Amino acid sequence: MLIDHIRKYKVILASRSPRRHQLLSGLGIDFEVIVGNDVPEVYPDNLHDEEIAIFLAELKARSFKPELDSGQLLITADTIVSINGEILGKPVDRTDAVRMIELLSGQMHKVITGVCIWSVNKKISFTDISSVWFSRLDEEEITWYVDHYKPYDKAGAYGVQEWIGYIGIDRVEGSFFNVMGLPVHRVYEELKKF
Repeated sequence: MLIDHIRKYKVILASRSPRRHQLLSGLGIDFEVIVGNDVPEVYPDNLHDEEIAIFLAELKARSFKPELDSGQLLITADTIVSINGEILGKPVDRTDAVRMIELLSGQMHKVITGVCIWSVNKKISFTDISSVWFSRLDEEEITWYVDHYKPYDKAGAYGVQEWIGYIGIDRVEGSFFNVMGLPVHRVYEELKKF
């Protein structure tokens, strides 16, 4: 395998996201999921799009960094949605989730995932960007989705792999897996160089 050199590390994925677990598993890497304390997803006001995603991924990594030993490799990620200059993280409640999807309805938005791969001796941070076009959704479709899927753990209040993605997404330019929460093609490429 082209990333056999990674086997010398105990790979840690620091994420609660079952989608990230699934996607990283697809690379054939043995890893352990360790979730630390919740890190507030707060960033300086002067950051924009890609800078925010990297800042948040590195923030998660820094909360683990003091505990890493030389045989460990840490992977963290954070996904944001950007539309018309507004950054959408995870919705705080039902009202916020409905508002976010109404904002995305009939529009194009960008999904930006920041990833940090960190060992004691090396750090790589990068982003991947996908453009997503939603068709026009009516109020009943939006509220049905929010009430049945409760997308409160997802940036932009939706999961591309769920019902709303089936009925509402016209097209995606860029990595579909990035929209799910982890650009595995880029993770693989960066691990090859690590």
